Amino acid sequence: MRKIVVAVGGSSGAIYAKVLLDKLQVISQEGVVVGVVMSDNARFNWRYELGDEGYQHYPFRLYDKNDFMAPFASGSARYDTMIVCPCSMGLMGRIASGVSNDLITRAADVILKERRRLILVLRDAPYNLIHIHNMKLITEAGGIICPATPSFYSKPTNFEALAATVVDRVLDLAGFEPQTFRWGEEE
Repeated sequence: MRKIVVAVGGSSGAIYAKVLLDKLQVISQEGVVVGVVMSDNARFNWRYELGDEGYQHYPFRLYDKNDFMAPFASGSARYDTMIVCPCSMGLMGRIASGVSNDLITRAADVILKERRRLILVLRDAPYNLIHIHNMKLITEAGGIICPATPSFYSKPTNFEALAATVVDRVLDLAGFEPQTFRWGEEE
């Protein structure tokens, strides 16, 4: 059974988190366990950008950002993947430096120390040298940097379809096979 942590960071880009949770809701029906943790800014941005509190209505357990009793705060719970979507540069910096001051950074630290899959969906631009250095540190530690850079060759027709071009790539990186546009394949 797959176990996944979804951490929603506080940068702009709540649409990415929504599309990811929507797709994981379908995948979870196949026996995938999903735990969710959100920063305070993530909750604010969801309300501001999407106009609702839909994050409360998914069938996943939503953990408080300071709940160090959450199962994925320990490697013994054997969560195999963590997706931070969206991920701010500040959050990435805390993860890169090993600061475990909340459940998101603790879970990322656990995933890295257990040599499991950590995917950071970065949502800031441009990058400065500190950002690039932190990306290098996380990559060297085994994490995957996946900037929220949408593609257009699938000709997305709305914001959710555009966000799905990033989310489908993230799900590919997480080891799933989402139904999605594939370059060179028939539609």
